[in-house]
Amino acid sequence: MDTTTVIVLTVLITLVVVAGAWFAWRWWRSRQLKERFGPEYDRALAVKGDRSEAEKNLRERHKRVEEYDLRPLTEEERQGFASRWEDVQREFVDRPEAAVSDAHELVEIAMNARGYPVGDIRRQEEDLSVENPGVVEHYRRACVISERNRTGEATTEDLRRAMKHYREIFQSVLRSGEVEETREKRAKREVHVGR
Repeated sequence: MDTTTVIVLTVLITLVVVAGAWFAWRWWRSRQLKERFGPEYDRALAVKGDRSEAEKNLRERHKRVEEYDLRPLTEEERQGFASRWEDVQREFVDRPEAAVSDAHELVEIAMNARGYPVGDIRRQEEDLSVENPGVVEHYRRACVISERNRTGEATTEDLRRAMKHYREIFQSVLRSGEVEETREKRAKREVHVGR
């Protein structure tokens, strides 16, 4: 083989290897996002219509939420929120419209206590999808019903469904961060034992 043929073959082999590595890396990155976001990945893909745009959006969400100072709730905070939730549920019997509004507000207060910024429903929805991708659809549905409640268009059955959705969100927000807290306690215990 002459030198030119060797160079051409080397360049072609290098290009094939680089292209293969690039496709493998993209596949792996897509797979990681699918595992992390679950059904939210498919929804982002349907909304954006383009895999690259959908994945970019999901990565941006993840990066933004990583910059928040999220923290687990203390046991005292959890108990306080749980008690307030029970009050909201009792209120539903006599005043379902007010109970749904209070449930929405309580979810926002709990999210804010964990460190999430609140006030922009679309942003909250995206933020919630990073840590709680299985719950974000409950959030969407509850917010739609809450809006109908504000305009007086929600039926009692709608309001009952909204309360169920808010309960799922609320429980998830209260539980979120427990794993991190457990890891921190374990790390402190290991440091203490190692002394």
